[in-house]
Amino acid sequence: MHPNALLDCCTELLKQVLKFDHPADMVVSRYFREMRLGPRERATVAETIYGVLRKKNLYTYLAQHGSGVPERRLAILGFAAPRDFLYGALTEQEEDWLSRCDQVKPADLMELHRHNLPQWLVEPLKSQLGEDFWPLVESLNAPAGLDLRVNTLKDKRAEVQKELAKAGIKTVATPYSPWGLRLADKPQLANVDAFKRGAIEVQDEGSQLLALLVDAKRGEMVVDFCAGAGGKTLALGASMRTTGRLYAFDTSAHRLAALKPRLARSGLSNVHPVAIAHERDDRIKRLAGKIDRVLVDAPCSGLGTLRRNPDLKWRHNPKAIEELTAKQTAILQSAARLVKPGGRLVYATCSILREENEAIAEAFSAANPDFQVVEAAPLLTHIGVEHADKLCRGPYLRLWPYLHQTDGFFAAVWQKA
Repeated sequence: MHPNALLDCCTELLKQVLKFDHPADMVVSRYFREMRLGPRERATVAETIYGVLRKKNLYTYLAQHGSGVPERRLAILGFAAPRDFLYGALTEQEEDWLSRCDQVKPADLMELHRHNLPQWLVEPLKSQLGEDFWPLVESLNAPAGLDLRVNTLKDKRAEVQKELAKAGIKTVATPYSPWGLRLADKPQLANVDAFKRGAIEVQDEGSQLLALLVDAKRGEMVVDFCAGAGGKTLALGASMRTTGRLYAFDTSAHRLAALKPRLARSGLSNVHPVAIAHERDDRIKRLAGKIDRVLVDAPCSGLGTLRRNPDLKWRHNPKAIEELTAKQTAILQSAARLVKPGGRLVYATCSILREENEAIAEAFSAANPDFQVVEAAPLLTHIGVEHADKLCRGPYLRLWPYLHQTDGFFAAVWQKA
């Protein structure tokens, strides 16, 4: 495709994405269904869009000093292809402007244009992290890698790694999860035999660690309370060796439908997807006090996934966070009713905000003295996670992109008396 046509695609798609009416990945996917682009062109367009979203503050500032359609200037700044190719699409005036942008030194920029975060998010993160704020910012503004979880019901990690290597896919074992493989790049996996037969699933190492914390056993009754598309459900089912009974609850039948093809590949027969109306659904009441282990992967801001979903920082605001924390509190309290005496409850988010994490856990502990906090580090060590102490702060699991090369995750664990 001619560089000017590809730049036009980026410009048009940016106009749609920057309305923030819908999640960026949804808008990008819809655009690709409507436009006939090859794999290389799709990759360039997608990376351009996400590059602009990551550095929107900076690029908006630089774009003010150019001319023409604003979205075109943003697309030029974030264009994810070699400069020689890009220059084939630029006017002489645009080349001159881009050259001047290249000469801007990061040290001369205001903080706003260096951290590329909305201002409402800056102070909470600085308060939590202190001098680690800037390492976090740097990690969030970089693209995420790709992790796989080996389905231990079917295969061993070392054997799958050798199989992928023969197919030209290089991986390394994840440093913490005993199930994980980290890819050097992002190959197409749909036609890989290991994927088609259910031996691997795409899942961030941090998400795998949440499933490990639940430590679901053979023959138990287990609930994934906010299952979504079922990534953690599949990991839990494999841990149970497809025995016992594993309920996958979610309020979205559409999200649960996405679990079906993955479930078919996985070889699991103990998973029971159930669409519920809300956290107080009668089907939940019937299981009260009967469940060995409950995972509450609560709806959250998703700010721990900004490497993958940079639009989230622009689509949220303090009011949205306040609404989420109220929902998280209600869901956790309702899910806790399912846990039988001696059972385990795990609350998790993919957020980096204290309000959605420690604050929720501490409030729950104060309101429910029959639930005792269990320290996450010893639990992880017991099930074979190396250096588990590096993954935790206090009694909680706390994962950060800049420290652990995972998405940002939090988890708290309780045992019912």
